[in-house]
Amino acid sequence: MPIIEVVQRIEVPDIPDIDLPYEDGEPLESNWHRLQINLLGDVLRQHWPERTDFFAGGNMFVYYSLEQARNRDYKGPDFFVVLGVDGVRPRHSWIVWQEQGRYPDVIVELLSPTTISQDLGPKKDLYERVFKTSEYFCVNPDDWSLRGWRLGNMHYVALQPDTRGWLWSGTLQLWLGIQEGRFQGTSTNWLRVFTPAGMIVPTAEEDAESAHTRAEAERARAEAERARAEAEQARADTERARAETEHARVEALEAENTRLRAELERLRGSTP
Repeated sequence: MPIIEVVQRIEVPDIPDIDLPYEDGEPLESNWHRLQINLLGDVLRQHWPERTDFFAGGNMFVYYSLEQARNRDYKGPDFFVVLGVDGVRPRHSWIVWQEQGRYPDVIVELLSPTTISQDLGPKKDLYERVFKTSEYFCVNPDDWSLRGWRLGNMHYVALQPDTRGWLWSGTLQLWLGIQEGRFQGTSTNWLRVFTPAGMIVPTAEEDAESAHTRAEAERARAEAERARAEAEQARADTERARAETEHARVEALEAENTRLRAELERLRGSTP
């Protein structure tokens, strides 16, 4: 009998103390998997810098039943988000009965040849029937495909991509899509999130680079403005010097005219 048919949802805090390990010592499938998890957490914190009412976890165990906890038979999603919870409190694992029965609202699995059958089979069923997670997304780095489902009438309904191949997360109010880029020194395709208007949500590194670029552009603009002002001042100085030279020439001409008239008068007066 599948585990999803025998595990009961536990929403009470009176679970006896039990050792709940938060790691199994197994590495992630690849460096891309590790970086992709970090990227998703990074951009959500960038997008909601002032919010403390959400928790984003990556490569964490999710404990949802006493039987499952005792058997240690489940590893958590690659990435998940829970909304409307205390996001400040640190957690090694997500323990449902310590979180007022809250399960992940959005889950992202990063597929691999060794996990794809589980991620699209038993795990998907678990998220649908037990977790009742509103939205489930899967990224396959072998072909950079993105699939998603939204819970409706107790069952997952496939999300339809737009013309860009993006999927809309109504829970997060963000678009999800594959885009090439660079993150922590690695250039490849990534699952990125975009605002409703289609603007990419930057990582902290991208935001810092953008701020640096803006500062450089502002400094260049200020330099150009100062150069323009200096050129304008030089032009004004040249124009003033030209005017002064012209004024001096006119005064010299007038003085010469005055002298000549006086000389003419003198000569007329001396004529018998």
